[in-house]
Amino acid sequence: MSNTLESLPEHYRAIVVGASGGIGGAFVRQLADDPRCGEVIALSRSGSAPQGPKITSGTINLDDPASIKAALEPIAADGPVHLVIVASGVLHGEGFGPEKTWRHLDASSMARLFAINTTGPALVAAALLDALPREGKAVFAALSARVGSISDNRLGGWHAYRASKAALNQIIRTCSIELARKRPEALIVGLHPGTVETALSEPFRRNVPDAKLFTPEHSAGRLLKVIDTLTPDHSGRCFDFAGEEVAP
Repeated sequence: MSNTLESLPEHYRAIVVGASGGIGGAFVRQLADDPRCGEVIALSRSGSAPQGPKITSGTINLDDPASIKAALEPIAADGPVHLVIVASGVLHGEGFGPEKTWRHLDASSMARLFAINTTGPALVAAALLDALPREGKAVFAALSARVGSISDNRLGGWHAYRASKAALNQIIRTCSIELARKRPEALIVGLHPGTVETALSEPFRRNVPDAKLFTPEHSAGRLLKVIDTLTPDHSGRCFDFAGEEVAP
């Protein structure tokens, strides 16, 4: 799937954080294939990313504020950024996973999820929102999740992950208010990619129907189409792969 982002300026400059992941890598490849895109800066903890003449790779560690600053300050100083996508996230790892009951809540696991899912994207926003152009459309997008919706939570469980994504959505909403004053044509949004065939979802997608299980390329392509349709009126909100707003 290829996309041309007609709403962004010719030779737009894009940054993808989490470029070594399944969906992050898909974003990098599709942006690099867009003839309107001038440069894709692909950042990840490992520094690995798809290769191509438009792609510049680098390292960033979302749970290390010094790493975020070191990675992004030179990029911001090098000229305006028209599209930022934070595609990083964590749900489970060695020794921790989604809680089935409040009795499973653990301080260290919660700190890890908030560091990657909330604090990291917030610090990326802090470093790059001032690098968005003062005129013309520009987009800062971070992958959120429908389970971060407070009003839509009817099943319980997954306490820390839900909370970290709900907190991310609040960061996005709060930043959007300031952004509207400083850069009225820019927007900041959360994006729900659906259930994607990545390591993050692998242990939890057994009962997901095939029609609702997306490849990274399919999900990234649909989200780029959504980004292309968004306007400043959408800023501060969260949208899914079909362009439908996710309830707060």
